[in-house]
Amino acid sequence: MSSTELPGALAAAVTPKTLPVRVAEGEKLRQVSLPGLTLTVRSRPPVRAGLAPALFVHGLGGSSQNWSALMPLLEDVLDCEALDLPGFGDSPPPDDGNYSVTGHARAVIRLLDASGRGPVHLFGNSMGGAVATRVAAVRPDLVRTLTLVSPALPEIRVQRTAVPTALVALPGVAQLFARLTKDWTPEQRTRGVMSLCYGDPKMVTPEGFAHAVQEMERRLQLPYFWDAMARSARGIVDAYTLGGQHGLWRQAERVLAPTLLVYGGRDQLVSYRMAQRAARAFRGSRLLSLPEAGHVAMMEYPDVVATAVRELLAAQGDLTVES
Repeated sequence: MSSTELPGALAAAVTPKTLPVRVAEGEKLRQVSLPGLTLTVRSRPPVRAGLAPALFVHGLGGSSQNWSALMPLLEDVLDCEALDLPGFGDSPPPDDGNYSVTGHARAVIRLLDASGRGPVHLFGNSMGGAVATRVAAVRPDLVRTLTLVSPALPEIRVQRTAVPTALVALPGVAQLFARLTKDWTPEQRTRGVMSLCYGDPKMVTPEGFAHAVQEMERRLQLPYFWDAMARSARGIVDAYTLGGQHGLWRQAERVLAPTLLVYGGRDQLVSYRMAQRAARAFRGSRLLSLPEAGHVAMMEYPDVVATAVRELLAAQGDLTVES
């Protein structure tokens, strides 16, 4: 068995020496230990006491750092926290090796139950959007509003550009890709990811690119990196095939929380055409369409997304800014 195929329990026991996780100015990291699960939470101290709590959930291959551009723009109206899902960012793999959408949703629920912060304003991107949808459907008591950026909800016709990512879910493909790309530099890998995720990769600043390369270097040192990617990708594919009450579209219809949907016209992973279907599925939802954005609008156009979030909060009577 190779190090990239470690089962969850064994991988969790491995504590490799890696580069430190980047913490932006004004952010703090803490670890939350739960039975069989350890989660790293990134937060920004609220500008004042009493602000409504918010929780941000990243997508496949991402981390809590994906929300570092958006959280400062909301810190005067929300008490912001972003978690690293099990096996991603600075969170070790779960002891049970469960990387399904349900497994990730359970991790979010357990974190919220343990912290007592709910109901929260819940945010999710890509896979994190599917996770957040499931949380909002099965635990409406934990979710005040829901903001989904390019949520990974089932598509009948997957975009051609999304096929390689889906193939990672197949047994052995992630390990094969790891071997075939072992000579790629972190810079090459980072450019590939940005070309896939950004509507216009040229928008990334040199400093932002350098930080992304550093994070890529750190992740590649983790013995469970490819395993977490493959199992989580498989979890998304499995969630796409579920029908009945457990299907993600059926669960979207059950969401009671006011919902903001954000879709990018240049998204190569979640089709822009799914925006209208999502708007119909989530009752009374708001739709923000960004024609020039890719898969991570909260990183590409954080100001625009923050404005839409404020409008959602204001409509619910939750926007309280000190004059």
